Amino acid sequence: MNILYYDCFAGISGDMNLGAMLDLGIKESYLTAELDKLGVDGYTLEVSRDQRRGIEGTRVQVNLTSHKHTHDHDHGHHHHHRNLSDIKTIIDNSTLPEAVKKISKDIFTKLAHAEAKVHGKPVDQVHFHEVGAVDSIVDIVGAAICYDALNIDKVICSPIELGSGLINCAHGTFPVPAPATAELLTNIPTQMGTVPFEATTPTGAALMATMASEFTNKKQFTIAKIGYGIGYKDSEVPNVLRVFIGETKDDAFSSKDLATETAWIMECNIDDMNPELYEHIIEKLLNNGADDVYVTPIQMKKSRPAITLSVLYHKNHEEGLVETLFQDTTTLGLRRYKVDKLMLKRETVSIDTRYGAVSVKSAFFKGKQIKSKPEYRDCKAIAEKNNISIQDVYKEVFSQMHKDLT
Repeated sequence: MNILYYDCFAGISGDMNLGAMLDLGIKESYLTAELDKLGVDGYTLEVSRDQRRGIEGTRVQVNLTSHKHTHDHDHGHHHHHRNLSDIKTIIDNSTLPEAVKKISKDIFTKLAHAEAKVHGKPVDQVHFHEVGAVDSIVDIVGAAICYDALNIDKVICSPIELGSGLINCAHGTFPVPAPATAELLTNIPTQMGTVPFEATTPTGAALMATMASEFTNKKQFTIAKIGYGIGYKDSEVPNVLRVFIGETKDDAFSSKDLATETAWIMECNIDDMNPELYEHIIEKLLNNGADDVYVTPIQMKKSRPAITLSVLYHKNHEEGLVETLFQDTTTLGLRRYKVDKLMLKRETVSIDTRYGAVSVKSAFFKGKQIKSKPEYRDCKAIAEKNNISIQDVYKEVFSQMHKDLT
């Protein structure tokens, strides 16, 4: 298993993370080419070598070409305000890989929910510069690009240093951590006072709250590579983000065979709810971040028929899913447990047919393609548009797939 370990002894910000990723070996040319797929302009990416207290690493600066800009706090800028829907539209309309799009939107969603809670407003009513700023878009989507390129199986993070002192932000003068940072790091191990300034920004907090599945000081892996992202402050403790790529040998399959990740399952048994409600609840859970939702018929005490409602999810979506289950079902309690997922490596391509383009997902094992499946939604849309049988669409797709192979 390939591990990406974040040693946040001096905190983390979006630019420090990009610096560390490039220091690990991600090429600047690759990052800029992928970022260009967003279609967002008004910035340049400046990459240089720098040092803090004798520690050399990579420094990344997002220079805005049309706005005055400072790197004191990534939550104190005054750029065009966008909401979460605007950001998701930009990402969805890009030509970035689907995996990068998902990671980017998950991070932005995490950040948006934190800001919404701080301001006491619904997410869709919050317009704030943290998510809308061009440099935050670059920092977050750039992180997703690098994470995807590194082919990492698991992200682990140390307890996160927050710093100390006062900051000037949209909420006025406020003690470290910023309100959004504090909200993002709820239930995540942190420490304070190692450095005399704001060490972790909302963007940095959102990255770790979304990407890391474990928080510990233990480095139980074989170190393969180390990268240093240089920050913009200086103190006795070097303002750097240290990141390790490590390897463990505890899996039956190598990362070349299967993708692995840690997820959670939340379940409840229900025997007193109108079955008509399940469709709405399942849809709402999926919209709130669940990876999968399914129901299993069971028999409870006194031979009562019931169902187990199971939700597969990542930890960062837990709060909204718990709220949905308690508010929208009749259950009085939940149980949850951690699971390890083994997944075939997947690839999605577009197949041109006489009816239009259809996405086809293929799965690979030990370097060989072992199965392929057209996307049902694409086939259904084509069948309805052309008033033909969906089976005819499937036949056409498989025919074109066979031609491509021969």
